[in-house]
Amino acid sequence: MEDPDGFELSAFYEEFPRVEEAFRTALDESLSPRGPELLVDLVEAMRLPPDALVVDVGAGEGGYALRLARQFEFRVIGIDPVIRHCELAGRALRAEVGEHPGMLQRAGVAAGTAEALPVATAAVDLVWCRDVLVHMRDLAGAYAQFRRVLRPGGRLLVYQMFATERLEPREAAWLFRVMGVVHSSADPRTTETAIIDAGLRIDAVHHLATEWGEYAEEHSATPGRHLLRAARLSRDPGRYIARFGRAAYEVMLGDSLWHVYRMIGKLSPRIYLLSRADSHK
Repeated sequence: MEDPDGFELSAFYEEFPRVEEAFRTALDESLSPRGPELLVDLVEAMRLPPDALVVDVGAGEGGYALRLARQFEFRVIGIDPVIRHCELAGRALRAEVGEHPGMLQRAGVAAGTAEALPVATAAVDLVWCRDVLVHMRDLAGAYAQFRRVLRPGGRLLVYQMFATERLEPREAAWLFRVMGVVHSSADPRTTETAIIDAGLRIDAVHHLATEWGEYAEEHSATPGRHLLRAARLSRDPGRYIARFGRAAYEVMLGDSLWHVYRMIGKLSPRIYLLSRADSHK
């Protein structure tokens, strides 16, 4: 039996069962996905010297800024526009001092935005920007600032999530609204145009696809937890809206689906390694 679209029902009921068990066994074998540690490995491969000046754009609560200062003995400035993040990063820095007394001289936190970095021109050895630019309306302005602060020979590492063709327009419209994502900034073409127009060069791109989702599931089963939360939120929204409010409900559902969509390829992250274009002349 064949339907108008050319699908043969026998393929499902006769042919697929012959390989189903072997297929499932093959899918249970890990593809050795890389995890977030890849970002630090890429910095290590740059072989920047101790005391290199690093700017963490969108530093959040300071976790990576402190890690880069501690592990590589860099001087790191964490920059974030959210005052609460700056306060939490400052507390985290002060908490480090007991075990690492030199951290106050190596790391600091400042309020600022990607479009107006409070950093001197041509002073920075590495700009680190993780999971931030998808919220930016002015990508061109951000990359122009990155170019401005980089010294000749300096490097730029950007991790960013992008939409794929699997993400349906109505899904994207709702998800991006809830998560504060700018549609154009979730398009790699917009990003790469902004990079080139700013006078930066793309040295390498790591297309991560579903790797980090696989890694998280294999090591901690967190994508499964996000899926379970999304299922509960979808089945009984009133239960959670009554307790936490509509806005919090939508944010929690959006965050849960964000991880699920990354796991199934509706969202796909990339890592860009960049440098000043004039450094290669």
